[in-house]
Amino acid sequence: MPLLSQRYAPMLAKLRSSETAKASWLAGAMMANNVIALGSTVVFARLISDYGSLAALISYFLILAVAGYAMQVATAREGVLGHLGVGAGLAATVRSWTRSVLVLTAVMSVLSVIFRHPIADAVGVRHYSWAAALGIPAGCLYLLLTLLRGVLQGTGDYRTVGISLIGEQTVRLIIGAALALAGLGVTGAYLGTPLSFIAMCVYCIAVIHKQVGVPLPGQRPALSLWLHVKRAWAPIAALAVIAVLQNIDIIAAKHRFSTAVASSYGATAVAAKVMIWVAMGAGFYLVPEVSRRRAAGEDTRPVLARSLAIVGVVAVPCLLIFGVESHLLLKLAFGAKRLRAESSLFILGVAFTVLSATYLAIQYMLALKRFWFLIPLAAVALAEPFLLLHASRKPAGFAAVVLAVQAAGALVAFAIALRRQGAPPNAGTPPPAVEAAAGAATPELV
Repeated sequence: MPLLSQRYAPMLAKLRSSETAKASWLAGAMMANNVIALGSTVVFARLISDYGSLAALISYFLILAVAGYAMQVATAREGVLGHLGVGAGLAATVRSWTRSVLVLTAVMSVLSVIFRHPIADAVGVRHYSWAAALGIPAGCLYLLLTLLRGVLQGTGDYRTVGISLIGEQTVRLIIGAALALAGLGVTGAYLGTPLSFIAMCVYCIAVIHKQVGVPLPGQRPALSLWLHVKRAWAPIAALAVIAVLQNIDIIAAKHRFSTAVASSYGATAVAAKVMIWVAMGAGFYLVPEVSRRRAAGEDTRPVLARSLAIVGVVAVPCLLIFGVESHLLLKLAFGAKRLRAESSLFILGVAFTVLSATYLAIQYMLALKRFWFLIPLAAVALAEPFLLLHASRKPAGFAAVVLAVQAAGALVAFAIALRRQGAPPNAGTPPPAVEAAAGAATPELV
């Protein structure tokens, strides 16, 4: 055995340091992040009587957080290209960005406190105005966390990024559950979210400081934060559309249903959105492959078809379970008190499977550098809350409106996505790997 260990030690060391191992570590961390997030949903749904309010608050935050999703990918790309500086230069960039976001967080915190009652009314949680005031500051803190993760990805430190992903959900679950049990209820459970961001920001900054040191006196950032955000406008706008289509139904349900029914609908909607996780994974394949084929002047549509096939293969058994065993599934996951919206599970499952396809179409168009699709899709997203606020007060009828909106969005997206495009000017020249990842930002599912 010692001889075997010595023989294979160099091979194992090489494997651990390979790009495949690094990517596998990050993918595994993302899976763990989603599993813990799902566990948090189950825990909070059983722990809090008014789970619908917590679900609405989380949905509100997810809509605000889209800038962070896009900025993480954009930051990683700029870091790989060396546009963020190296050594002390990178430290100066991180320091400047951190100060800017913290100032923004402070300003938005004051405004959120002042306008907490209108915000709470808009989200449908008028009894939790202080919790509603946390949403915008939490979005600012999440932006800082994603910027730091992007910096770490740019330096190749996937291990720290993975730890921060797992740590974020773990801290959120532990602190949120502890505060809820301590008597703070919905507000306490929600407070775990921004506190987890603070904890992971401190961790990431400590690691970056250890890697690159401190900036020189008077040293300026290599790239201003404002210019960095301006360059990422298209992914931010696209993910904002997806975030509204994905989350606005839970907020509307708080306005349309009683507390008990809204809580049941929130839990049911979370279960129905499992297909979007699959689309996220397929997107990691779709974006670089479409970029490569586009640069070579090849037909890119087969890549979209294969990605959709992946979603379809997983969707069939999920929808069968939703249609046949919705009662048992929801009872096991969320308890007997969360069954009032079980009639909507299959309909919502179909709706969010359709949204998964729309998500892939949007990523496809971003990879092709098409952006004008944002106008008609934004119109669909803006129409959804109005339609839902006038929808049926029965969960199944309400879910049918969600399905109709998602179908309209998919028709618009695919009508534009499947339009034949000409070869790009640099056809035949392989695209840089970092360029291929430009549109790969994906929404977090909590």
